[in-house]
Amino acid sequence: MNAYEQTALSELVSWKKKIAKKSGMLERMSKKAQIKVNSYIPNRVHKVIADSIKSMVDAVLSGSKYMSKEKNVMLLSLQQKEEWVAETIAAYRKTAVIEGVGTGAAGLLIGLADFPLLLSIKMKLLFEISRLYGFDPNKYEERLFILHIFQLAFSSEEKKMETLRFIEEWDSENVHEINWQEFQQEYRDHIDVIKMFQLVPGFGAAVGAYANHHLLEHLGETAINCYRVRLLTK
Repeated sequence: MNAYEQTALSELVSWKKKIAKKSGMLERMSKKAQIKVNSYIPNRVHKVIADSIKSMVDAVLSGSKYMSKEKNVMLLSLQQKEEWVAETIAAYRKTAVIEGVGTGAAGLLIGLADFPLLLSIKMKLLFEISRLYGFDPNKYEERLFILHIFQLAFSSEEKKMETLRFIEEWDSENVHEINWQEFQQEYRDHIDVIKMFQLVPGFGAAVGAYANHHLLEHLGETAINCYRVRLLTK
């Protein structure tokens, strides 16, 4: 390992410890409040989220929506790949912020459009990151791996640990299929209360920008470390 790879491995170990760390009392209270707020959210909002996630999972598994040109990264070092990944995350984060401002400013009806739009941005980002690390999302097992990254980023503590174990033990010849019902429930329960304020006219613009910036940053960090698991610890 060179110096950069040693630093990346150290960051990976710290990230895994953060994943395994139990939430504090304040975070647990916040989670209870979130669940309570979710009970007041109109059913049509929950339906939009569920339908959007099902469509996204179907599109990923069929490979019908997120394909683009391959990236030739075979001769790049890990540092060069991750510099490119960081630039890509920044570009998609900017797109998500602009989208969050636009839909957040419009209130409930247009604000609901944020959920499928943001899902699409997140998935396109994950497909790009996969290519930049030298993996081929044209392969079914790599698309499943992408869904596991998404699930790790947006799920409960228990599910995070379970998903992290799948990623650490990843075997492309013995892949773990996704239960989309559980997948969408975990994502829906994970959505921050602050995202719901995005549906408030006027006030939602600033909230949408902040929330989308945070969510893309978090997803990018999760993806980087999941691919580091495959490249640095095998």
